[in-house]
Amino acid sequence: MKTITTLFSQEHNQLQTEIDNLTSIEQVVKLVQNRLDNLERIYISELNVAQVRLASFFLDTLRQSIATLTAANFQKIAPIEPKQITNPATKFAPNTLILKLLKALIYIGILGWLFHLTETTPGAWMAILLASVLLGLEVVLQLDKNNSTSVEQLELAQPILRVDSKVLLANIADALNTIDLAVARFEEGNKHEADLGIEELPELLNFVQRLIGASFLDKPQMVNELAKLLPQILMSQGIRAQNYQPKDPLSYREYFDFEPSIDPSTKDYVTITPALLKSDRLLRRGRVIEPAYSKARE
Repeated sequence: MKTITTLFSQEHNQLQTEIDNLTSIEQVVKLVQNRLDNLERIYISELNVAQVRLASFFLDTLRQSIATLTAANFQKIAPIEPKQITNPATKFAPNTLILKLLKALIYIGILGWLFHLTETTPGAWMAILLASVLLGLEVVLQLDKNNSTSVEQLELAQPILRVDSKVLLANIADALNTIDLAVARFEEGNKHEADLGIEELPELLNFVQRLIGASFLDKPQMVNELAKLLPQILMSQGIRAQNYQPKDPLSYREYFDFEPSIDPSTKDYVTITPALLKSDRLLRRGRVIEPAYSKARE
């Protein structure tokens, strides 16, 4: 019997590739859950009824835990208003202030000297005009530089939510290994109980002894009376006999083997041998004759 971990490892690489090619969490969850469904159908085909219920319970829990991945989603972030950032270069350092004062004094000195020249040289007014223009440009540039601010719009990179396929599949493999261990231990416990010899079951041994004695005495009535004690003996060991009843929700078809009746007029199910169960564990499958063309067949 292959373990579910072995079955999963055979599809690991292909599943990882498919996950890496998907773009949304919902697609990843759906893919993994569908793959687990396929693995479950193959895995439980070789288990008994009790093991099937145990494995199905764990796999349902695993599928539900994987579905919680869909809770991860992007949060909408409110747009950030433009932030005005003052250029730090506009702050006056002592050396810069001294240089600016020297420049101003030089310009004032040049203009004063040119005005003085106008008394003797009429053409000096042109030099005064040019110097005034240069001085005005210098003042405009300095004011623009000092009062300049830069507006910086912070742009957030669009986040991408992805599933790390290696981490996800590694955790799923661990969970499947846990299922294999639980099912294996349950099977070992069943084998241990099955290894008990009849000599360790005094009530059953006593019944067999009395049944053999009745057969030696050739007393069919005594044999019938002894047979009525069988359910009580089985119950003392926690074993119950289950007949098949189509309308009984607790009478599962998987507990029985069915054979069609050779009489086409038969409309009833006839239990030839009951199924033997201990708690929820099937010990022996029963045998049932069912109507050959019954519409009630499930």
